[in-house]
Amino acid sequence: MKKLRIAVLFGGRSGEHDVSLMSARSVIAALDTARYEVIQIGITLDGNWLTGANTLEAFESGNIQDLDRVVPPSEPAHQSLYVVRSTKTGDVLETLAGVDVFYPVLHGPFGEDGTLQGLLELADVAYVGAGVAGSSVGMDKGIFKDVMRANGIPIVESILVLRGEIENDMNAVIEKAEKLGAYPLFAKPANLGSSVGISKCNSRSDLGEGLMEAARYDRRVVIERGIGNVREVEVSVLGNEDPQTSVCGEVLPSREFYSYESKYVDGTSGLIIPSQLPVEVTDKIREYAVCAYKAIDCAGMARADFFVDNDTNQIYLNELNTLPGFTSISMYPKLWQASGVTYPQLVDRLIELALERKAQRDHTERRRTA
Repeated sequence: MKKLRIAVLFGGRSGEHDVSLMSARSVIAALDTARYEVIQIGITLDGNWLTGANTLEAFESGNIQDLDRVVPPSEPAHQSLYVVRSTKTGDVLETLAGVDVFYPVLHGPFGEDGTLQGLLELADVAYVGAGVAGSSVGMDKGIFKDVMRANGIPIVESILVLRGEIENDMNAVIEKAEKLGAYPLFAKPANLGSSVGISKCNSRSDLGEGLMEAARYDRRVVIERGIGNVREVEVSVLGNEDPQTSVCGEVLPSREFYSYESKYVDGTSGLIIPSQLPVEVTDKIREYAVCAYKAIDCAGMARADFFVDNDTNQIYLNELNTLPGFTSISMYPKLWQASGVTYPQLVDRLIELALERKAQRDHTERRRTA
């Protein structure tokens, strides 16, 4: 059989750039070279697309000067990738290769938020993961929470504030936030993941610092009420129109909350897979996960993160990550492994789902007929 040509995209213009490189290493290692021809494309923090020999290693070491600049596809008639070659008469474009499936391994803005998906939609190519709407709504915590409220899915009380409000009248923002309830409160960038820019705030001074930290990463900041005695539970979702869920897993944070450091630096947080919660609770969590997935028109994959109150078993949906971490210690693949789906099988399935989604788009009429 002809090999599928897969373009793996990693890096990107976000605070999760380094996490993306870690995820990409695992994904690339899992792609079966007997079935796939892999093209590695790194995107710099400045937004430049680069490829060449050992692209991922070059990005990891910071030695990218020998890589070639890539021109991404932008229209259906020209779906190939092109590289820019320097000649004596100036730069010229050379065809690099046609691509069967683009596989974004990008977290955060300009990769997970619908912007890249819009580019790939314009080019009319197959790509792994959610489309424009699912990606953008899943990424923006403020809009996502509004959609969940509209669909009757329980979430933690929160408010949304703008960077301009924080900079112009911090005291007014803090007073508004304190109406959510007693400390602790959490300040989060609306459009970021991997716990980047998130602060647990135990006092007014903490909240002021946390708001400034979150505002570094986004002009929209979410402030959430803290819940005292909770368990953090996650479930993986896989599929397009008929999504399936994995077993639930529980996170035991090694720090005050499941921070960036405990996820990716020291790896000290404990994981309980499957969760030891009562079956009726995990069944409800999986039901909410599918409802949320469908509500935002997600596709391919997502990891749904929940809080469960230890005293009442009340469930709260925290967020839906449409391009979750894929590192060797990431919950998304671990949960599927515990459900009987190996990492390579998971990657294969995501590529199949991308082609399935493209076939569905191809059935859509683009021209009005008489």
